[in-house]
Amino acid sequence: MNTKLLSALTATAAATALFGAGAPAQAFSFGTNGITFSQDTSVKFNFKESHGGYTSSLGIYSVNNSAATLVSTLFSETKSSDNGSSNEWKGTLGNTVLGSGSTVFTFLANQIYTLGLNSGWAGTVYSTSALNTRNQQAVFGAQSQLWDALNTEETNSFGSAGKFTNGIGSLFNGGTLISFDDGGNGNDADFQDFTVSAEAVPEPMTMTGLALGLGGLVAARRRRASKTTS
Repeated sequence: MNTKLLSALTATAAATALFGAGAPAQAFSFGTNGITFSQDTSVKFNFKESHGGYTSSLGIYSVNNSAATLVSTLFSETKSSDNGSSNEWKGTLGNTVLGSGSTVFTFLANQIYTLGLNSGWAGTVYSTSALNTRNQQAVFGAQSQLWDALNTEETNSFGSAGKFTNGIGSLFNGGTLISFDDGGNGNDADFQDFTVSAEAVPEPMTMTGLALGLGGLVAARRRRASKTTS
């Protein structure tokens, strides 16, 4: 085989190994039908804003036989809003929600999960519609698209909720937005009561992938050197 061609193929294989080692896992589901991944997948959540009027907390629950069990609390409010009913009970990071406002959770392969928003006496609503008595209580969608839609609705209810039920595509591409209606205030369905963003964390470069990549590059260099001296 031509030495130049062999060197090029070797370098290409090395690059493929390097980039392939960090490719994200593909999810079975990340939306109102549930959360399930085909392999362990880490997701970074960021608190965005709340308008619930309750002292709420958002957590991740495992689901078994339609029973949800809390496994991790992501964010908790220390009070119902920044300043009473101002700006529709607006709650922000550093005031209503303390801490960094960012956390990473690793979803285990083939385990069924859901997000749950607990608002005290108003109860808990889940991102998985089948777990709610009121059906859909959360929306999923590309961050800018969903955020713009939520803030341009002219009524108290979010009429486009049924169009935002799946965050798979944006989870691995710029991040998805998840926004809840807590079921309070007559279940007004405004879907602005608690909003977070979520984005898949790229898998770290494995030592195997790194070794393959470096080995391929070294082999290509040796072949070039051999041709020069021959």
